Amino acid sequence: MFVKMFIVGMIQTNSFIVGDTQTREAAVIDPGFDSSLEAKKILSEIERNEFKVKCIINTHGHPDHTSGNKAMKEATGAPLLIHEYDASMLKNPSADKTIREGDIIELGKIKLRVLHTPGHSKGSIALLGADAVFSGDTLFAGSIGRYDLPGGSLEEIMNSIKNKLLILPDHVKVYSGHGPVTTIGEERRTNPFLQDFFQL
Repeated sequence: MFVKMFIVGMIQTNSFIVGDTQTREAAVIDPGFDSSLEAKKILSEIERNEFKVKCIINTHGHPDHTSGNKAMKEATGAPLLIHEYDASMLKNPSADKTIREGDIIELGKIKLRVLHTPGHSKGSIALLGADAVFSGDTLFAGSIGRYDLPGGSLEEIMNSIKNKLLILPDHVKVYSGHGPVTTIGEERRTNPFLQDFFQL
């Protein structure tokens, strides 16, 4: 699985290209860029790898993850996907398709399974591949997502992390919406927000 991360926008959002290098089918996750230069870097990488963008996926509806939706859709013609609970946050453009828990997004031989992970927003999702999870703003290296925004909930985000993410194997890479790449095992061992789960 090809993964390329770009740090974009005013608050350093992670945007990803995920692709199958054999079939050249790809997805763009969270195009949160707010400048034409950032858009050009992502589109140049897509072109360099001869990828056909099959879909654009928002892990949730906040503007720092969705601000480049229109430009990416215009450039690629790909449909825009978001969880049904956050779809109302998208106006221009609106979502082409809503997704929910258990849906499978296929990019050639790559399968990304939708995990509904509410807590940062009602419609937050993570995308689970074979050895990686794109966690949006639910789980970060050493931290968790904000839960004090509209639609947020501390109880829900902790349940999402405990029941959807921490059940994954230690080696699974975590590509989050902000900050560095980590692993499930690293967060299980060291994330200070999660230690209450493991105390005897």
